[in-house]
Amino acid sequence: MTSRIRPAREGDETRVAEVWESAWRDGHLGHVPQQLLAHRTAETFLSRTVAMLGRTHVAEVDGVIVGFVTLKGDEVEQLFVDASARGTGVARDLLAHGASQLRAAGHATPWLAVVTGNARARHFYEREGWRDTGHLDYEAAVERGTVTVSCRRYELVVTD
Repeated sequence: MTSRIRPAREGDETRVAEVWESAWRDGHLGHVPQQLLAHRTAETFLSRTVAMLGRTHVAEVDGVIVGFVTLKGDEVEQLFVDASARGTGVARDLLAHGASQLRAAGHATPWLAVVTGNARARHFYEREGWRDTGHLDYEAAVERGTVTVSCRRYELVVTD
């Protein structure tokens, strides 16, 4: 499956939010506090997508968005791929693109947070050269505040 990565643009919000919600639920149900689940509705995925669109790149296959990566500071903040595109290299390409963007912006050590119980994602990041550097209490934003989520911090291992 050949994908094309491009900056997200106005009009992409609905599809990005759909991919995000579905893939987020796949990787997070049973691994995050119930309090967070109550805040993760279709409406909040859409409003959060709109807010981060300028920091997002999408992967398209045949003109359809199948995944996205969002960057914030030195962090790969979000990386999600539609179930139809898993195992095709789209996630690998988005991750590499995001890391490349962060490094080009001067961030020597890109990082990301993975929910502790998401073994599939953790295996993927490790296979792609990211190193588990330990426990991280990640503060997930909700409508009025944050919810603490048990995560692992992964950093990109760069050898020049």
